[in-house]
Amino acid sequence: MNPHDWFLEHRLDYATGILGRDDNATFEAHLANCAECREEIARIEHDLRWLPLKVAPVAPHPGLSRRIVSSVLEGRTSGRRWLLPAALAASVFLVAAGWVAGHRTVPLLETRVAELQRRSAALEDTLSVMRQAGRVLQAGIDIGERRGGLVIFTDETTHRWSVVVHGLPPAPAGTAYQFWFICSDGMVRGARMLQAGDSPMMFTTGMPERGGAVLGAALTVEPMDADSGPPRGKQLAHLML
Repeated sequence: MNPHDWFLEHRLDYATGILGRDDNATFEAHLANCAECREEIARIEHDLRWLPLKVAPVAPHPGLSRRIVSSVLEGRTSGRRWLLPAALAASVFLVAAGWVAGHRTVPLLETRVAELQRRSAALEDTLSVMRQAGRVLQAGIDIGERRGGLVIFTDETTHRWSVVVHGLPPAPAGTAYQFWFICSDGMVRGARMLQAGDSPMMFTTGMPERGGAVLGAALTVEPMDADSGPPRGKQLAHLML
């Protein structure tokens, strides 16, 4: 045991004021030349500020004060030991949660933006065909008491059509409106049109790659499970070029 060990052992005693007069004077003289002990005493006094040390002391059982103070300090130290990691862990969790939420949201936003861009491009394409339409074909459609129509804007330069179906009620359950190209080799399926309330149905399309020359167009109501073959449902409109 070197001389400094005594001061290490009695730091708590000095900080809590339980050293005898001579030992206390010896410790204070040591503090004047020992930065390490000064810093440790300052830390202990900081930790003990919440204790009522200003109350007039009562002579404790030998060693009791040291055990109490040690327990307090160990408790507060251990508290700090888990509080800091816990705080750091909570901070990391919040940052990670924000990162995950952000990275989940970004793809959704990107998907939504892409969808809006696609719809905007489709609308611009449709309007460009309508502005440049060389011919406009139209036919009336009667369904019960509803009066609607089929309108086709043709672009002779790009060979695209903008098709508008308006005024029709929603198709019966299990069916959908089906647009057809009437070609020299038979009927070729175009777009399947799902009704959205009472809003007009609109799309722009190029000419089919098969079926021969396009001679006209038709609109029918087809079963939802029919995605190939000739028309099976009721014909609503028929237009020839």
